[in-house]
Amino acid sequence: MLSASNRLKRVVVPRWKTPNLLCISPLLCNRCSYRSSNRGQPDFSPKILHKHITSNLVKLPWIHPLHSTSRTQSLVTQASIEDEELAHQISDKIIFESQKNPNSINELCTNHINKLCKIKNLQASLMVLQLLRDKNAINDIDTLPSYNLLLNAASENNNSKIAAHIFKDMYINHLQMDSTTYFNTTKAISKSNDLTFILSFLKEISEINLTGNVTVFNRIIYGFAECGHVYNAILVFNNMKSLKCEPDLITYNIMLGIFGKAGRVDEMLDVFADMKKDEIAPDIVSYNTVLNSLRKVGRFDLCVVVVKEVGKLGLKFDLRTYTALIECFFRSGHIEESLRLFEEMKRGQIRPSIYVYRSVISNLKRLGKLELAGKFLEEMNECKEDLVGPKDFKRKNR
Repeated sequence: MLSASNRLKRVVVPRWKTPNLLCISPLLCNRCSYRSSNRGQPDFSPKILHKHITSNLVKLPWIHPLHSTSRTQSLVTQASIEDEELAHQISDKIIFESQKNPNSINELCTNHINKLCKIKNLQASLMVLQLLRDKNAINDIDTLPSYNLLLNAASENNNSKIAAHIFKDMYINHLQMDSTTYFNTTKAISKSNDLTFILSFLKEISEINLTGNVTVFNRIIYGFAECGHVYNAILVFNNMKSLKCEPDLITYNIMLGIFGKAGRVDEMLDVFADMKKDEIAPDIVSYNTVLNSLRKVGRFDLCVVVVKEVGKLGLKFDLRTYTALIECFFRSGHIEESLRLFEEMKRGQIRPSIYVYRSVISNLKRLGKLELAGKFLEEMNECKEDLVGPKDFKRKNR
């Protein structure tokens, strides 16, 4: 085994040999420090965005060049002698103990990473995972729980830099990622409150993503929205084309949902219009999102326009479409149209949900139609077992 000093020689690269890389943190480089407004909030003006998204490459002493092994690539970070020695000891221990009981390797890896995260030694944690990969032990390990633990620890410790580094390490090596990976990554990165950092991270991802795969950007957008940083989700969307990644149907549907959920209907309609300009045909999910968002803010006039458009395109209404329309027409005082749609839905062999029945009954009571409300209540109780309920929606969400 190499001594600690020899290992350090192998890892550390002199600054004059470090290649030009894009700086992902202004805290490390005075030349690209981002000047925020007097209130401390990032400047999201188009000029500032364009300036930073097309920023020049600068030297980074803390990230070494990508180097290939026979199987993987690693983003090697400069570490202390103690961290490197500890990482080697733990990786060797995991491999040694797993030889006695091969089925325990996943648990061993997760437990050791969890212990390191608890003492906030994220650098050593990442090195352990990289060493296991370099020693060809990674094939036998489900590393996703360990990486997610590490990303969560980075978020809790407000360490945006290492979170970005971990994500890139996973992405370059085509490691498995799930919604938790993206959630923890975007949450950690958002805590930097640094526009330059976020834009540089996106640019680096786009440069790794040579195929222009839009999926990773869609999941980053969704991750930012899920962790409550809508402005960062919008930032990604607004810069996708500059990063040579064209938005697709899923991208637009995510953005429609983000603006609709936030009640920003005018911006949602702008995105809907841009979607058509880009010759991306909306699907029933797009229209359902728009309809529900308009209904919630009482824009029933526009709901009618959207319904006519759906009809012209020949798209079939689904349960969500009917639910939105029935509620919409009730709220606008068109009782007969609401009941007609309700009957049409049942004739069309679309299984009603318990929610649409409750909506119909509630609206009829509100309008003083108690006898009719009682009739639908009785009908609902008779076929309650056949109605779409909470369990069905949960199953679909999975």
